[in-house]
Amino acid sequence: MASSTRDNQDHPGEIRLWREEDWWIATDVETGVTTQGESRTSALENLDDAVALHEGEAGREPTVEELQELGIDPAKNTTGDEEPSDVLD
Repeated sequence: MASSTRDNQDHPGEIRLWREEDWWIATDVETGVTTQGESRTSALENLDDAVALHEGEAGREPTVEELQELGIDPAKNTTGDEEPSDVLD
């Protein structure tokens, strides 16, 4: 396995990225989560998603504060519990 450091110490947020044949492999050292992709970018994007799932951050409803930070006012939600019209059956 390739290493991103030469001092053999763990570094917070360290990611290791290497190529095996036609695939790029990305590992989050802290969690041990590993993914792959056909490009470096794809492998890293997949790693972001996988670490979020691992840490329980993916698939949860955003908080009111998080929505407001994005410029969304939940009080002005006009669809309520209705399914958006652009969702296919």
